[in-house]
Amino acid sequence: MTLQRARKRPFKMDLARLHALCEANYARLLRLFPDYEQVNSREFAVAEARVRLEILERSRYTTFFRLHQSHGEARWLRRLNIDVRAYHDAGMLEVGAFQAQSQIQPRYTYPNPHMFQQDEKLQQNRFLGDWLEHCLANGRSQQPVMPRHAGR
Repeated sequence: MTLQRARKRPFKMDLARLHALCEANYARLLRLFPDYEQVNSREFAVAEARVRLEILERSRYTTFFRLHQSHGEARWLRRLNIDVRAYHDAGMLEVGAFQAQSQIQPRYTYPNPHMFQQDEKLQQNRFLGDWLEHCLANGRSQQPVMPRHAGR
């Protein structure tokens, strides 16, 4: 295939891949914050960083969370802020805002004014998955964790 033909090929979002990632991220978040129905926030440390998971809004089928990480060396490392939406009926977690940038489209033409990648939404959700896995592997909490209800 020539380079010109490859450029003309339209970008296709891999929806099955995005859904699988959102399902895995939902399970990861619930492992970090199993008592989210009874508690409004959870804090823990990951090495020198402090992580705070907090509830912004609850409804019957959806919960909005803010995930925040700050570092002891704040002058060198920027704070991480991710707003996510958990869809409990579907068992999925999706990035809603990443570093205060909200309204991320499923796909972008490239180049674009913000220089988002064509699969920016997928990449943000992949980063979220990696970050949640890092928190699960390395997080240390002094708060007691209440188990989730067995009915869900």
